[in-house]
Amino acid sequence: MATHNELGRRGEAIAKAHLEAAGYEILDENWTFGKAEVDLIDYKDQTIIFTEVKTRTGTGFGQPEDFVDNRKQKLLAQAADEYIYLMNHQGDARFDIIAILFTPQNTYTLKHIEDAFWPSPQ
Repeated sequence: MATHNELGRRGEAIAKAHLEAAGYEILDENWTFGKAEVDLIDYKDQTIIFTEVKTRTGTGFGQPEDFVDNRKQKLLAQAADEYIYLMNHQGDARFDIIAILFTPQNTYTLKHIEDAFWPSPQ
């Protein structure tokens, strides 16, 4: 398996642990719809949160959260619409990003960006 896949899985596990410690309920992991995959779908305070996890080992090409571009946001919005429909969720929803940046010493920083974006209609 490619190293970046292992890094991504590790980042998702760290993000999941962070959310659970903060009182979030994890509803789904790696949920797919069409071409979109939502890393974590969680729930807190009557809100469904669609969480994109970005893990990197450096910032040479930008911060991890910079990689959630407009195309990715639209795909996540499509998946979120379907998930909300399937679950018949009547409450609020939002999109979060968890950015994890590893250092060469194998430590990391975690940035949880709540309500990171709201995709524009297509």
